[in-house]
Amino acid sequence: MAARKLLLIEDEPQLRLNTADLLELSGYRVQTAGSGKEGVQLALTDKPDLVLCDVMMPGLDGYGVLQIFSHHPDLMAIPFIFLTAKAERADLRKGMELGADDYLTKPFGEAELIGAIETRLRLADQRRSPANTAHTLGDFLNDVQHRDGLASLAANRVGHPIKRRKVIYAEGDDPTKIYFVQSGKVRTQRENAEGKELVTGLYGPGDFFGYTALLENRSYEDTALALEDSTLCYIPKDDFLNLLFCHADVARSFIKLLANTIADQERQLLGLAYNSLRKRVASGLLKYVRRFQAESGTALTVSLTREELGMLSGTATESLIRTLGDFRDEGIIDLRDGKIVVTDPGRLERLKW
Repeated sequence: MAARKLLLIEDEPQLRLNTADLLELSGYRVQTAGSGKEGVQLALTDKPDLVLCDVMMPGLDGYGVLQIFSHHPDLMAIPFIFLTAKAERADLRKGMELGADDYLTKPFGEAELIGAIETRLRLADQRRSPANTAHTLGDFLNDVQHRDGLASLAANRVGHPIKRRKVIYAEGDDPTKIYFVQSGKVRTQRENAEGKELVTGLYGPGDFFGYTALLENRSYEDTALALEDSTLCYIPKDDFLNLLFCHADVARSFIKLLANTIADQERQLLGLAYNSLRKRVASGLLKYVRRFQAESGTALTVSLTREELGMLSGTATESLIRTLGDFRDEGIIDLRDGKIVVTDPGRLERLKW
C-alpha cells in the first residue's frame, strides 16, 4: 500500500522541518507549505490525504485555509487537523464550527500527533467504504429495539438490567459511554449549592441519554438513576464517536436531539422562575404524562413519589401535597393505589396561575 500523503502548513521554519522529518520517519509522504496561500495551492495541485495546519499565520491564517477547504468540492472531505499554541475554548469552538476534525496544542508529543493522524485517516477511510454505510440512526434504533443488530458496535451489545433507584452515573463522573433505554424509565437530576435537587430529564424506551457531557468532553453535571426496573444498552464512547464521524445523518440527528434537550431545559427553567405554584405542579404532571403516555394501560398515570414529583416541578413536598389535594378536589386528578391519575389533562394545560 502506498504511503499516505500529508500536507503540513506551518510558517515557523524549524518547527515545519522537525515535524516533517518526524512524519516521514513514521512512514508518511509529506508536502510542506510556509503559508496558508501556498498550502491551498499545493492541495489543489496534488490532493493530500490529510492536512496539518497552523492557526496563527500572517496573511491567510489557519481559519481562512479551513474555510477555503470546507467550501471547495475537491478539498472539503480531506481530514483537517489544527496545530496551535493557543488552547482557549473560544478558539477551539471556532475551529470546530468551521469543520476542523481535530485540534493539537503545541508543544505536542510524537505519540499524540501520530495517534491523531491515524485516527482521522481511519475514520476518513470508513466514510468512503461502502461496507460501513449500513447504520444510519434509524437503522441503529431499529436494531436496538429488536436486540439483534448491534454487530457494528464493538462491545456491550446486550441489554443491562438496572434495578429501580440504582444510580447509573453520578455528577462528576467522566463519560465513557452513552445510554439507550430498551425498557423502563430513567431520570436525570441536578443538585444546587443548597442541596435542593431538580429533575432535568425523563427518558423511556427508545431514548438516548448521557451524550451531552460526552460530546462536550466534560464530566457529568447531573446524576442519572432508574425510576423503575429498566434495561439499558451501553454504547462505548469510541464506537459512538465513530458512528457520528462516519455518518452525517447520524450526526445531524444527535445535533437535533441536543438542540431539543437544551430548548426543553430552557423552557423548564423559565417555568420554574416565573410560574405560580399550581402552574409548576401542573407542568410537572404534564411533562411526565406527555413523555410516557404511549405506554399501554398507564396513559395518564404518574408513577412518581411525591418527592420525585416535587423535584420535577421544583416544589417543596409539603406545597406539592397541598396543591395535589386542590387538584383532586377540583376533579383534575385522582389518587388510585398511591398513584396519581390525571383525569382532566385539558384543565392542567389551561391553568394560567
